[in-house]
Amino acid sequence: MFQGILHEEDSVLLFLLVTVAMGGWAGGMAARALARSWRPYRDCLPALLGVAALVRFIHFALFSGTLLSAQYFLVDALVVLAIGSASFRITRAAQMTTQYRWLYARTGPFTWRERAAETGRP
Repeated sequence: MFQGILHEEDSVLLFLLVTVAMGGWAGGMAARALARSWRPYRDCLPALLGVAALVRFIHFALFSGTLLSAQYFLVDALVVLAIGSASFRITRAAQMTTQYRWLYARTGPFTWRERAAETGRP
């Protein structure tokens, strides 16, 4: 269905395995590690683009994909960046609300708010 647009292999399962599962897992772990060391999000971008380049190399080396393809690298990078960004934000929200629980309350998996806003104190 999306062959030629999202992936070049004959089977979408290879795209799901290599890009989404393996690349997403590696990107998520890299972003989680950077968040746990209190690094800013901008430090994730080079790491996640490096993971996307490795995903493209795996497609090339194991499945005879195109190594230097801007289109497929962009697809790989978008998937890895999306999963990595979500992982970074989930980890940062957990950090803020557990380490500084008297200051922040969790409002969702990606967000938190100041506790002063809920009590009406300045």
